[in-house]
Amino acid sequence: MIRKRVLLSMALLIGVVLLLLLNISLGSTVISLPSLLGVLVTGEGPGNLATIVFDIRLPMALMSLAVGASLGISGCEIQTILRNPIASPYTLGITNAASFGAALGIILDTSVLRVAAPLMVTTNAFVFALLASGLVYGFSQRRGAGKTGIILFGIALNFLFAALTMILQYVSDDENLKSLIFWNMGSLLKTTWLKLILVLVVLLFCSLLLYRYSWQLTAMSLDDTKARSLGVDTRKMRRLVILLTSLLTAFATCFVGTIGFVGIIAPHIARSFVGEDQRFLLPLSGLIGGMVVSFAFAVSKLVIPGVILPIGLVTAIIGIPVFLSIIFSKMRLM
Repeated sequence: MIRKRVLLSMALLIGVVLLLLLNISLGSTVISLPSLLGVLVTGEGPGNLATIVFDIRLPMALMSLAVGASLGISGCEIQTILRNPIASPYTLGITNAASFGAALGIILDTSVLRVAAPLMVTTNAFVFALLASGLVYGFSQRRGAGKTGIILFGIALNFLFAALTMILQYVSDDENLKSLIFWNMGSLLKTTWLKLILVLVVLLFCSLLLYRYSWQLTAMSLDDTKARSLGVDTRKMRRLVILLTSLLTAFATCFVGTIGFVGIIAPHIARSFVGEDQRFLLPLSGLIGGMVVSFAFAVSKLVIPGVILPIGLVTAIIGIPVFLSIIFSKMRLM
């Protein structure tokens, strides 16, 4: 069984590499595979090919994988600790909080921290994503705050930040409203190496820490009583997971905007392969999340030649039928 899971992980890893190469090769100018491999290996190429690959396409292709992995792992662990199949960073209100922060910067030209104008929207989105995470974290520490209470609190935050964003949209002029809508659709076009490195560092740190507690998280997929009988401090684990997944979501969202459905569907697909064993479920959720966003990024460049569609739209179009198929397959098993 373990050998099959290892082979599956290796197959998915190969799929990730192939999607990475596909995304680098696609664009206004299609780069052939031999030329691409030559540039990646030697660092040089004819004309400005090396600049296109290393300064533009490679950071965006890697960012699609990093953001997808962050959202996949976040969704996996939130679903595990809350034992709710529709739990995700969206359910807890973190994404809508980031959208409200971005709206403050785009529409009111207001920064919550003293930063340069180009960083204002990103900083606002990050601060409000962390604010929502802090509120959920604070609520989770209250006595009697069970998993249902945490979800209901997150839903309340969701509605609150959505309403506040709509108020700003109502008073916005056409130009700012267009910019906010574009941000909410999600885009990788403003990726830089610095942003990518920040997302990767947080992804690596949080993933390793979560993996360290993999057996405790596997135990928490049972009910709390059984997990506690195995020596797991369920309240402590729930707080730790909320904190780490909030960091993952905040860093992933603030740089690229809203990308939906990945945090929900990636863990479900991974769980159908390896069950609840977190030693495999956690990395596979990350791999599949990265593959979903990377595949969506490739599709976004192919639908209309010369135009890159907002990636959030593509993940939604891909994610809805996958999510519905998961629902119907679960209904057949009942």
